Amino acid sequence: MNIAVKKESNALVVTVSGRMDAVTAPEFEKSISGFIAQGEKVFVINLSGLEYISSAGLRSILACAKRLKELAGKLIFSGLQGHVKEVFAISGFHGIFKICDSDAEGLRAI
Repeated sequence: MNIAVKKESNALVVTVSGRMDAVTAPEFEKSISGFIAQGEKVFVINLSGLEYISSAGLRSILACAKRLKELAGKLIFSGLQGHVKEVFAISGFHGIFKICDSDAEGLRAI
């Protein structure tokens, strides 16, 4: 899994590619937690390059969302495709999180 980060206006855009599974999900959670500790509260998570996500990946996302909720932060997702889009739909994440087609749409939704 690869994680790239860029600051855009009032949010941090985090682009995740590869696979988010039991091995790599802790890396994602640690990365987001580190940004939260630095004071970041608004994230657009671009998953357009994510090929696979497991239940461990979903748990990491929920853990990050819980931390952000306590700080009145936001977690918005963009670029879901294929398997990842299907897993988000089946797991009910569409009802929990704001899902956008692009980073720009996600930034406007903040």
